[in-house]
Amino acid sequence: MKSNTLEKARKIKLVLTDCDGVLTDTGTYYTANGEEMKRFSIRDGMGTERLRKFCNIDTGIVTGENSGIVTSRAAKLNITEVHLGIKDKVSCVNEICERLNLKLDEIAFIGDDTNDIEIMKIAGLTACPSDATRFVKELADVIVESKGGHGAFRDFAEMIIEANLNKNEDKN
Repeated sequence: MKSNTLEKARKIKLVLTDCDGVLTDTGTYYTANGEEMKRFSIRDGMGTERLRKFCNIDTGIVTGENSGIVTSRAAKLNITEVHLGIKDKVSCVNEICERLNLKLDEIAFIGDDTNDIEIMKIAGLTACPSDATRFVKELADVIVESKGGHGAFRDFAEMIIEANLNKNEDKN
């Protein structure tokens, strides 16, 4: 990991994520009754727990989707920063920073598509899944190994955890 990325990761106090394409595999499934379903990775859920446990870093979701499924998933993972139906993600992130008294360089964001680009220009540390769009890959500090919905958030979380747990070792 580049030292600049390590330095950025050590400042993080809140990790925000898009939903579709990061926490899900970009697929939307419908039953015969028309009920929408989404696939989430259990590994990503463990990433949220590990960020809290080892680094006292909270997580949040900022998505253009307006889905009760996302609300249910967030509740299961004890994610309290849940922002659905957001068209202006930058304003949302700025509001979060103001409310939580955070600076933009204390925010990490993982996204996958063009609607995430503006946040990626302002967040302190950014990442994207390996199957993100070219536009997002060009902006990301980190392109994680996993695809969206298959542990991409967990990869990013583990990178941040590792950077924070090794703070003192790197100074020796």
